[in-house]
Amino acid sequence: MLQISIQKMEDVLAVIERDFQGLYSGALGISSIKGGQTVADEALANLDITGYSNSRSQVFPKSSRGASVLSPYIRHNILTLSEVFQAVRKAPYKDREKFQDELLWQEYARHLYARMGVQLFENLRFEANKDQTGDGWNREMRCIDEVVSELETDGWLVNQTRMWLASQWTVRDEKGWIFGQERMYQQLLDGSRAANLLGWQWTVGAGTGKPYGFSQWQVDKRAPGLCAQCSLVKNCPVAEFPEEAILPHTSRNERLEVDLDLAATRGPIEPEFNRAPEYVLLTIDSLGDADPAMIAHPNLPVVFVFNEPALRKLQLRSQRIAFYLQTLQDLSARRDVRVYLGDPYQFAMDHSVATTFAPVPSFKKFKNLAEVYPYPWLRMPHGGSLESFSSWRKSFPQNQ
Repeated sequence: MLQISIQKMEDVLAVIERDFQGLYSGALGISSIKGGQTVADEALANLDITGYSNSRSQVFPKSSRGASVLSPYIRHNILTLSEVFQAVRKAPYKDREKFQDELLWQEYARHLYARMGVQLFENLRFEANKDQTGDGWNREMRCIDEVVSELETDGWLVNQTRMWLASQWTVRDEKGWIFGQERMYQQLLDGSRAANLLGWQWTVGAGTGKPYGFSQWQVDKRAPGLCAQCSLVKNCPVAEFPEEAILPHTSRNERLEVDLDLAATRGPIEPEFNRAPEYVLLTIDSLGDADPAMIAHPNLPVVFVFNEPALRKLQLRSQRIAFYLQTLQDLSARRDVRVYLGDPYQFAMDHSVATTFAPVPSFKKFKNLAEVYPYPWLRMPHGGSLESFSSWRKSFPQNQ
């Protein structure tokens, strides 16, 4: 197992170039969105969602965007959904409702993935093409090229353009959605299987039966003037809306309707103690200062292990790895942090570690854990229907 230096002043790109050879794809680069609790807290303190309901889907010019750009911090629980939810409680009603609704959508995605696991890689309720390979992004189209360039450079996109790319890949170019979501997952700083898989399923119609039809109309509305700069402006491939598709139902999946093992889905409600830990082990799903295991053990060394076999397979972009390194560098100013490249599951077997539960299938690979702490849910998972966001929400008390 290789120990990685994360000295505060060390160039993270130099670290990636030195220690992560063969473990990332694309050109070596770093996002303008910096990782770490310090910058996350600053972003939250400066958050102003006034006008969010009208501007959240704006694409260009960037100065007109209403998106908060907090998603990379939320995805890794550097900022929890709960604290962001509470942070906007005094915002204008319409903006607060829309913003909190988007946070609840993220929580719904986590609940769905926690229950369904790898079954979320299959069509949920309606049949949609998922297996055909190829690249579904025609970069002769200015709208697509601009968006893909931003994805490759910064590893972040507003939700509107994520839908453009997913629809162009699948509905227009008829490529399989599994391959498209994998391409996007490699590059997004906020890349989570839960949100990415659910977003692509919704866009292609596998979750709703109604594919999202990307067209020139959306570009003109959300990025005015962009089409005029396109070489295909007189021969636009998406000038008109695509024909409405009628998707057939998939076979019934009982797990969407009822959770037969709710305890496994939500994880422990109270900390589980097996023996005294010697380390706190962080996972990619909990990198913030509020990590429950870290809070419980303020004096223990903190360990993070980059999963070398997973990185070799996934080939994430260097921007994602740099974001993690920046976050760990920032944490090292407050805690004794030790970073390794190897196998986190083996580290947990060989050492006595305390960690926080993560609602992802891979958490089951951890064995012999000394302590396990509850996951910081915004809403505690229930055993009812997850067939849709609305059915999921209806299962909670009205005051939540």
